[in-house]
Amino acid sequence: MVPLDQDLQRVKQNIDQFGEITHRVLQYLPNVLSKSEVKNDYTIFTSLIAGTTKYVRPINNNLFLTKTEDFEKCFVELKQIFEKIKSNQPVNQSEKDCIDKTLYTIQQSIGAGLDLLVAENSARKHVGNRFEELIKVVFTEIGVVNKKLVLQIPYETDEGSKTYKCENDLILSPHEKVQSTANSLDENEVVVSVKTTSKDRLGKMFIDKILLERFVEHPQKVIGIFLNDVQRKDTNNISFTLVSGLFMVYTKFLTKLDGIYYLDPPPNASKKPYSNHMKRFSELITADYKVLLTT
Repeated sequence: MVPLDQDLQRVKQNIDQFGEITHRVLQYLPNVLSKSEVKNDYTIFTSLIAGTTKYVRPINNNLFLTKTEDFEKCFVELKQIFEKIKSNQPVNQSEKDCIDKTLYTIQQSIGAGLDLLVAENSARKHVGNRFEELIKVVFTEIGVVNKKLVLQIPYETDEGSKTYKCENDLILSPHEKVQSTANSLDENEVVVSVKTTSKDRLGKMFIDKILLERFVEHPQKVIGIFLNDVQRKDTNNISFTLVSGLFMVYTKFLTKLDGIYYLDPPPNASKKPYSNHMKRFSELITADYKVLLTT
């Protein structure tokens, strides 16, 4: 078997591979965690190995499935729910909770493992890559055609013609095949930004939507998918990183995004007016994606 640190850094291509790596991490964590502090429903775990202290990213106690057997049970249910969504069967609130908890546990297990086993800069990159892969896998599982796409935007300079590469994490399509290309975007497809947090990235989403629409010369649906907006503060506290006021200013004066979805929404996401724009990820894959792809 591949060592855990190497497995965490490997590309994951299907939901079973995500289930397997999560199982490994959940078995590994109890052996290396030495201390924990609870702050506002989040736990900050500490590991002290060979004189070196490492901190795990804040874990939401209401979402994270700590026990391997609990995760395995929910993971089986998750795959059944995917089949229900794919066949247009209704999904109840308990099943939506299962979606959010299981996917959150998968991603945060990967994050925790990388925090403990991989150098910080490399860990940060792999956490983001695994999250993009996880979201892509989910849409594939529920039968939504999708593709990563880099839009090539030409512009003129004193040195001649150059190209700006606008990377879109995911394109969701109602067609049998993604119609958007490196030079154009299909108006009926949805551009998706997939990021672990909105910190330092919020403004870029709004600017990208404006840029894309001006380049392709038609309205373009753009949504954001985030893991969470919480980070460790000092060694034993947390802080929320969503700049909610700025989000509303951008929404009013720049452009409106077509939805923001979280696996672990920050507190403000449930309050008006933010709740008009922000929802749990389970709402996207059980209902909203159909609206986005048909309007």
